Amino acid sequence: MQLTDWKETTPMFMKRNENAERSRWRSIRVMYFTMFLSSVGFTIVITSIWPYLKNIDESADASFLGWVVAAYSLGQMVASPLFGLWSNHRPRREPLVCSIFINVSANIYYAYVYLPSSYNKIHMLLARTFVGIGAGNVAVVRSYVAGATSLKERTSAMANLSACQALGFILGPALQAILSFIGETGVSVNVIQLRVNMYTAPALLAACFGVINILLVILVLREHFVDDHGKLIRAINYTPEERVDVAPEVEGDIDQIAVFTSNVLFFVILFIFAVFETISTPLSMDMFAWTRKEAVFYNGIILAAIGFESILVFLVVKVVSARVGDRPLLLGGLILIFAGFFILLPWGNQYPKIQWADIENNTMPTTTPPSNMSLEPTGCPSEQTWCFFTPVIHLAQYITSDILIGVGYPTCNVMSYTLYSKILGPKPQGVYMGWLTASGSGARTLGPVFVSYVYTILGPRWAFSVICGIVLAAVVHLSAMYNRLIAFSVRHGRIND
Repeated sequence: MQLTDWKETTPMFMKRNENAERSRWRSIRVMYFTMFLSSVGFTIVITSIWPYLKNIDESADASFLGWVVAAYSLGQMVASPLFGLWSNHRPRREPLVCSIFINVSANIYYAYVYLPSSYNKIHMLLARTFVGIGAGNVAVVRSYVAGATSLKERTSAMANLSACQALGFILGPALQAILSFIGETGVSVNVIQLRVNMYTAPALLAACFGVINILLVILVLREHFVDDHGKLIRAINYTPEERVDVAPEVEGDIDQIAVFTSNVLFFVILFIFAVFETISTPLSMDMFAWTRKEAVFYNGIILAAIGFESILVFLVVKVVSARVGDRPLLLGGLILIFAGFFILLPWGNQYPKIQWADIENNTMPTTTPPSNMSLEPTGCPSEQTWCFFTPVIHLAQYITSDILIGVGYPTCNVMSYTLYSKILGPKPQGVYMGWLTASGSGARTLGPVFVSYVYTILGPRWAFSVICGIVLAAVVHLSAMYNRLIAFSVRHGRIND
């Protein structure tokens, strides 16, 4: 028996290793919770952004909504590689605490955007940008989990991480739906010039969650790194004064073509979902003649249901991926997303209700809105000329599409991250995960802007047809690069596929 083998059987070594394992999984669970709170912080306001924007600044239109929604992702796109680079060279606690603090401050700023006497929509744009910068820590979270799990544990851990994200996706809209009962007037706290209403309360709650998150990161998180077989490479409780060790050098190069392909596919997946979440409120108000309050409430319930559906998908994916592999699930998810958007295309000869006018839907408007504007207009705005000749999208279509996308998107999301982390292998993943997050953030920046302009000018038929074409292109690209999307250890012959 070698000396190292003897040392590994001593009670002291075994106890130390057991403590390190417990600490490793405690730290991973903190990352789960961080992802959960990050998701809650985003989705808790997503259904109320449009009515809040119209409430504080009447000059804002659907096109500007696209920029406000995209601002979050633009901030995240810029910050993710920077936080990822920071986490490669310093304790990951540092970028995490810094990013969450930015997020907390930005949510408080968002709650006060009604206060300035002018340029309120610009203040909302800036607030959402800073919230996005704070959300750049997603790259750090995913790189931590990838580095702290073995190849065998990776799919399950990534699925759990995505499940926590989905749980936040559920609770965010659900909390927004509950807080909508506060109403637009709400309660005023004159001492700090704050209005707590259905628009500001969710942001303030997200700020409170952020404070809890900072405490957990400081008190519980520790640094851990394991190889593809699960052997502990380092388990150091870093302090700011300590220098972070560089991970051991691993022989073999990363397949950069597979990395590029993963980034392209992830861009497409996030782009199409950004389109979906951005357009849900305006689409439902136009097609179903919902009021602002009804749109916030009903879409909150629908998005919460999709989030619950996503958690079930993540649980199933962990089992199915062990049998069929990651790549077939990614391909199947894309096909389901295509079906969801195809069903959402408008058909038939029934047309949406037009705001303010009892006119034939197959003619151009000849009347103007009444001078008495005390009532909230419902239906499709007459300024959107496509409302007069585009068939209505029925609620059944909308719900069916939600169900299909609610299965396809989480499947693609978790498989993209899992495949990407396996392609990178045991190399430091902070910067690479930063680029992947930036790729997704770029998609979430362009998606809302794209759909806001195309939907406003051309209508849902053109918008969703283009999305169907993009998804088909992604399916073709995945099929062409299928054999390159394999784990680092499999590519270099260290582990059998």
